[in-house]
Amino acid sequence: MKSVLENVLQKNQSGFRAVVDFNAATEKIAHINLSKSNTELTEEIYSNTKSFSAWIDAKRKEQGAKFLIGGYAELRDMYKRSLLFDEEKKYGIEKPITEEPRRLHIGTDIWGDAGTKIYVPVGGTVHSFAFNNNFGDYGATIILQHQLDTIVFYTLYGHLSLADIQHLKEGKFISRGELLAHFGEPKDNGNWPPHLHFQIISDIRLYKGDYPGVCAEKEKDKYLANCPDPDLILNLMNKI
Repeated sequence: MKSVLENVLQKNQSGFRAVVDFNAATEKIAHINLSKSNTELTEEIYSNTKSFSAWIDAKRKEQGAKFLIGGYAELRDMYKRSLLFDEEKKYGIEKPITEEPRRLHIGTDIWGDAGTKIYVPVGGTVHSFAFNNNFGDYGATIILQHQLDTIVFYTLYGHLSLADIQHLKEGKFISRGELLAHFGEPKDNGNWPPHLHFQIISDIRLYKGDYPGVCAEKEKDKYLANCPDPDLILNLMNKI
């Protein structure tokens, strides 16, 4: 059964502005599988930002695609690359592992060139922003608050250019279609190949400038219920 938010987003989908510039008639977007089932993506590749970036670029070239897209509800081994998600690497044998590592991705990733422009799909105010500068984190991050048909929700934009948040102010209204940010370089985006992590959040609780984009598999139902499929706004998966 769909939630109230999912129904509202579906009802208003035709009015959302594209988050990135993409012309389906002349350009290509392709799906990418970064789940643990993709044995081609080895730890040797994803542990090093340069090798991971080269691998992503090669996949885009192979597909002749402007963008690669995917990742919602995807179980990924690649978060082993960062202490942020992996208790075992963080504590080694010094501390028993009591928490399941976070591996389930709860946003959608759009992989493309650094500097790619990101637009606001539906008008809203700046809820919060931050530079989450841990290795493997979001890097520069913006969260917008929206209201449609009396329903309040949030959109999160991660792995941005640091310049995009330098002069931002909480509470600022940003109109539909306005330029919001750009895909960041690794030095700005948490040390990832350039991409946008886009996520819809129903209840953001007390988070500011951050919200989990990856959860433990045992928490899947809770987080997916609070973070519905980003394609309800992106409307890109049907263009693959």
